[in-house]
Amino acid sequence: MKRLFLFVSVFVLLAALVGGLGYLQFVAKPGMIKAYLATHAPPPTTVAVSEVHRETWSPLLPAIGSFRAYQGIDVAPQVGGILTAIHVASGQDVAKGAALFDIDTSVEEADLKNNLAVLHNAELTLERQRQLVGGGNTTKASADQAEAARDTAAANVERVRALISQKHIVAPFAGRLGIRKIDLGQYVSPGMSLITLQQLDPIFVDFPLPEQNLAVLRVGQRVEVKVAAYPKPFSGKIQTIDARVGQDTRNVLIRAVFENKDLRMLPGMYADVAVVAGEPSAVVSVPRTAVNASLYGDSVFVLEPAPVLPGSAQAEPASADIVYQVQRRFVRTGETREDRVAILEGVQPSEKVVTEGQLKLQSGARVRVDPEARLASPPIMSKE
Repeated sequence: MKRLFLFVSVFVLLAALVGGLGYLQFVAKPGMIKAYLATHAPPPTTVAVSEVHRETWSPLLPAIGSFRAYQGIDVAPQVGGILTAIHVASGQDVAKGAALFDIDTSVEEADLKNNLAVLHNAELTLERQRQLVGGGNTTKASADQAEAARDTAAANVERVRALISQKHIVAPFAGRLGIRKIDLGQYVSPGMSLITLQQLDPIFVDFPLPEQNLAVLRVGQRVEVKVAAYPKPFSGKIQTIDARVGQDTRNVLIRAVFENKDLRMLPGMYADVAVVAGEPSAVVSVPRTAVNASLYGDSVFVLEPAPVLPGSAQAEPASADIVYQVQRRFVRTGETREDRVAILEGVQPSEKVVTEGQLKLQSGARVRVDPEARLASPPIMSKE
């Protein structure tokens, strides 16, 4: 009996000890931790938020292009010589046929006088030979020879006149001149660039697109282009789709035409092109700064009501002091336009996402919204 009593006493004592330790570990200790957190919780992180918007976007095909003049040339002489006259100034608008430069023609003028005299003599000789043939005093061959001499002299006159005309350089079409590259009295050689001439209205934009986009491209399709010099985009339309696809790049070259009455767009300018390739559709978008990129994918922090901690005050706080809780959600992103990103999966319209202060956050963190915390919209980086 003593052994049985001793065994039961020891068993009860051990059971009480294990029960006490379990109560301390699983009941008392968590309660103490919750009570401590209720009185010593870290302050909420201050963040800026933005609402998820539902917007209407038209499908766009982005590309990089360059402006090209409707007509553009380097004005160059066909023959060499000393420049004797400059009739225009740099940057001047000229009409078709306007005089630009004159090259010295003194030698050609002398040759012209000589050839005119030879031509006059050849015409007189031909007339006498025809009279002799009519009287039967010479052969028809002599008259033919005289006629050939007359034609040769006339050709020499026309050749010299053409050479003089080539030394009088005129504008082949209306446009705007560039910066003059030569001075009065300077020797110019054949093919030397004297000045540029550009027809600026209308103006072209040439840009490549991948061959898989050919199914949605057509002549007359609307094209929008942005340039670094002006904030407002310009609108034009596709004029030509190239007849071949590049074997090296598998791209097709597209040419769009734009009105340029104010001559703000210039050849050679960088063009950020977007081809409108379909009907508008609804998308869900968030600011670019709300999306966090990582090796595991893109994510956003979504605001949710914060749970009330045990022992915390139950009074309704002021609107500026409302504490929220954030949850990390992985999202699937789509197209980016300016400072907003389309979200294909992960968030719903009217939800709020954190746009500033994410570096200090983790899922479940408590935050306070600062309505004054707003960073300036990030600049749109050039694709060049």
